[in-house]
Amino acid sequence: MNEPEEATLKRFFAALVLAASPLWACADGLSGLEEFLRTARSGSADFTQTVTAPPKDGQAARTKTSSGTFMFQRPGRFSFVYRKPFEQTIVADGRTLWLYDADLNQVTQRAQDQALGSTPAALIASARDLQALRSDFTLEAAPDAEGLQWVLATPKAQGGQIRSVRVGLDGARLVALDIEDSFGQRSLIRFSGMQLNPVLPPDAFEFKVPAGADVLRQ
Repeated sequence: MNEPEEATLKRFFAALVLAASPLWACADGLSGLEEFLRTARSGSADFTQTVTAPPKDGQAARTKTSSGTFMFQRPGRFSFVYRKPFEQTIVADGRTLWLYDADLNQVTQRAQDQALGSTPAALIASARDLQALRSDFTLEAAPDAEGLQWVLATPKAQGGQIRSVRVGLDGARLVALDIEDSFGQRSLIRFSGMQLNPVLPPDAFEFKVPAGADVLRQ
């Protein structure tokens, strides 16, 4: 997989965990996350993502910002659309993961279970409770910051792309995701306009290959 595709997948993994839950207070991030897993069945939101690369060769850290919209339906269905600065679409229909780059007019098609594996996004989007998450992650309540409660999730498997994930919650409402990858790159996503458990159209997660697009199967 080339670097643009890997970067797209990282954004995809990050964005798939988005959702919201009722606003009652929770004792800490772990109880808020538990409530999210129990109640969030579908959702839609806008997002802003800031990716910060670590300093290199004495230069300051580089930052890139993107934004878009998404929908999800648990378990395992997602539609994730980047609008700015470049148009990209990611759709997971439960069996296949589709990545579409509008500038290149190119589609990458992969088996969803192989593409997602044990990533944080796949686990949080499909796990029923914290016990299920703990089969692959070490979970602990992190210090409150920015008016949010945080959960630190560290993958138990060694050698993966993700080093850690911090999940930011306001009570039981998931509002931020802070991912650090194995290269020291940080991806911070903040969500707005969240709608919890809306009725989504039947074709919300169907992907149709655009006319003339090249299709790469992996």
